[in-house]
Amino acid sequence: MNPAAILQPAVALMAWTMVMWLWMYATRIPAMNAAKLDPDALAQDPTRTLDDILPAQVQWKAHNYNHLHEAPTLFYAVCLVLAVAGQGNGMSAQVAWAYVGLRVIHSVVQATVNKVVVRFVLFALSSIVLMALIYHAARVVF
Repeated sequence: MNPAAILQPAVALMAWTMVMWLWMYATRIPAMNAAKLDPDALAQDPTRTLDDILPAQVQWKAHNYNHLHEAPTLFYAVCLVLAVAGQGNGMSAQVAWAYVGLRVIHSVVQATVNKVVVRFVLFALSSIVLMALIYHAARVVF
């Protein structure tokens, strides 16, 4: 078995983050143009944000892109720890794929319908999965 198999879901989540980046700008730039927004003027006014100006449906993608830079940073770190420790295969890799699946579903929900209760359940489940990976890594290195 490949002890670095856990790197595959890590790279998959990185790729998904770039998909969300593309989706964010594919919707945000046209919305900014439609609003005749001057980004430089906006940058000079700390009291106004794109959340105040653009439609919520456009901003949902941006919010999710930001979320993909929060808890997933721990995911990337734990994947590296487990791969380096030779424990990145089998159940570890399967759990990592579950985390990626939950985060992708969370992204799609937030970027489309943005049902907060559904998002919360998905986020909570992904957090529990992440905690399990961290617990496993802690047992391996300590």
